[in-house]
Amino acid sequence: MGLNIEPRIERISIKKLIGNRMVMSLSEDRTKELWQGFMTRRKEIGNSITTDLISMQVYDRLLSFTEFNDTTQFEKWAVVEVEDYKDLPNGMETYTLLGGLYAVFIHKGLPSDFPKTAQYIYGVWLPHSDYELDHREHFEVLGDKYRNNDPSSEEEIWVPIKRKIKSKVI
Repeated sequence: MGLNIEPRIERISIKKLIGNRMVMSLSEDRTKELWQGFMTRRKEIGNSITTDLISMQVYDRLLSFTEFNDTTQFEKWAVVEVEDYKDLPNGMETYTLLGGLYAVFIHKGLPSDFPKTAQYIYGVWLPHSDYELDHREHFEVLGDKYRNNDPSSEEEIWVPIKRKIKSKVI
């Protein structure tokens, strides 16, 4: 596992996204099915801003690292960022990511190495940082250095955060 230990902290604005989604859990992982369906049709999206692909997870509530398990259900999206929602391909959906503050980590390696990266982010970095998890979208940017099932692959892991509220001692 290769991991950039210190993330960059970045505030992003609204992103308009087009793609497909499926409800799944880690134990009922349908990621391959979702991406195969999306990749066969992605060229139909004519107004994408970059060539980057975005894999996004949407949870119905804020979960702590200890609450999240193999059967926790979430929506997974396979999307690209677009200029606007004109020319929406038939059967695809739009999603407006509102943006906000994110910790951005670089994951290097195979998808099977990702649990180690997640353990570090949520189990080590986050509890020791000045931030806590925020209830917004989690996503990965699969850019130029992303290679499916390749040990040299790199992707950006975007974790929604907010500053911890320090309690005052009275």
